[in-house]
Amino acid sequence: MNAKFEEIDGKYVATLEGEMDTAAALEVEETLKPLYTSDGKDVIIDCTNLEYIASSGLRILISILKGAKSAGSRVVMRNVNDDIKNVFKLTGFINIFEFE
Repeated sequence: MNAKFEEIDGKYVATLEGEMDTAAALEVEETLKPLYTSDGKDVIIDCTNLEYIASSGLRILISILKGAKSAGSRVVMRNVNDDIKNVFKLTGFINIFEFE
């Protein structure tokens, strides 16, 4: 699993690659923890190369969303494949995240 983020044009862009399973979640959480307080910047989560997400990965995304919303920011999930989108549907998270 590879996770990184950078600031581009006043937004935070996080890139997720590989399988965000329970074993990888701790490392991903440490990498993305600064996004829990987005400082009023919108957060884009690029899932182009994300192959799998476990419940522990969803928890990380919810923490990012909670922090962003409290700062008046948006979180946008970008390039989510159908398998991962189905996980969002099954958990009901499809209704609380924005997709593009």
